[in-house]
Amino acid sequence: MSLLLQVSDPHFGTEQAPVVEALVALAQACRPDVLVLSGDITQRARRAQFRAAAAFCARLGIPRQVVIPGNHDIPLFDLPTRLLSPYRWHRQAFGDELEPVLDTPDWLVIGVNTTRAYRHKHGEVSPWQVARVAERLAAARAGQLRIVVTHQPLDVPGPADEVDLARGHAQAAPAWVAAGADIVMGGHIHLPFVRPLSHRYAGLARRAWCVQAGTAVSHRVRGDLPHSVNLVHFTAGSTAARVERWDHDPAAGFRCAETFALTLDRG
Repeated sequence: MSLLLQVSDPHFGTEQAPVVEALVALAQACRPDVLVLSGDITQRARRAQFRAAAAFCARLGIPRQVVIPGNHDIPLFDLPTRLLSPYRWHRQAFGDELEPVLDTPDWLVIGVNTTRAYRHKHGEVSPWQVARVAERLAAARAGQLRIVVTHQPLDVPGPADEVDLARGHAQAAPAWVAAGADIVMGGHIHLPFVRPLSHRYAGLARRAWCVQAGTAVSHRVRGDLPHSVNLVHFTAGSTAARVERWDHDPAAGFRCAETFALTLDRG
């Protein structure tokens, strides 16, 4: 069985040191094969914040990673950089590819950059991105768990978060599911949940799941929700996957709080 760790919205610059240490301890204990970092890596897209985030990822010791930017990873107050080189420090810390793809016997993980320099907060998926990701999904190898990663979500659980849906979500989700996506994974709203995409999108061609993560280590928790991350367990060729939400307990570190069994369509 292979293991993927989803870390989202750490907002380095606002990180809580004891939570960082607890997450490093979790990674060292579980030894995931893949790290997905689904955006808002930093609080203000400063060079030092990206360096701290990269050092944190190195400490996790996870051999493969898929890292995409969030809206906080574009400078807000440094307008020249925002307009001329918005991903400058992200690229220096995590490489030039803003939409990385991981392709292994177990995993096909496709990163999608939903941020835009001309937007402050809201994300979008362009028609070109919808088509590109669908084409890549359609070429997946048999037996892989096929995951698409965005920052701004393609699903939210309640009316208060509707405004945070990525623009173009109504076109993207059905197209990606039809092409073979099993999971659409994201962050942004600091609200962890797992549910079928069919709750929002009626008439999907296949069964698929939305997996959202909370904020991993930032003090910017939502209400009384704890810091949290997701662990995804999968064996190549299986017709099921398991998602675990791990919440931070100040007295005990990260602990598994809830488990979700995902049935996969393999027809």
